[in-house]
Amino acid sequence: MGVPLYQRKSEFFRTLGHPARIRILELLSERDHAVHELLAVLPIEASNLSQQLAVLRRAALVVSDRRDGQVVYSVSVPEVRHLLTTARAILSGLVADEDDDDQDLVAASN
Repeated sequence: MGVPLYQRKSEFFRTLGHPARIRILELLSERDHAVHELLAVLPIEASNLSQQLAVLRRAALVVSDRRDGQVVYSVSVPEVRHLLTTARAILSGLVADEDDDDQDLVAASN
């Protein structure tokens, strides 16, 4: 018997549950990046970047390729772009709701 889909989803979201991995996926969703390019924009050490990329590779969310002597990473699942965009839209709505709630509290206290 296989692993239930809800459990796989949980593992998938656990994989995404680190800020560095989210940022890596955002950057790779824009375009492929060499490791040195990722290091230039991420505030993490090379060893930590390597660990985070390994987690994403094991989850089959990114793939690496050697080009001109550099290791270049890319998103292997195009739907990741849609997921990140959807997450942004959801969070934007939640933040807007929180702002509305804050304004309601201020109005009620006046």
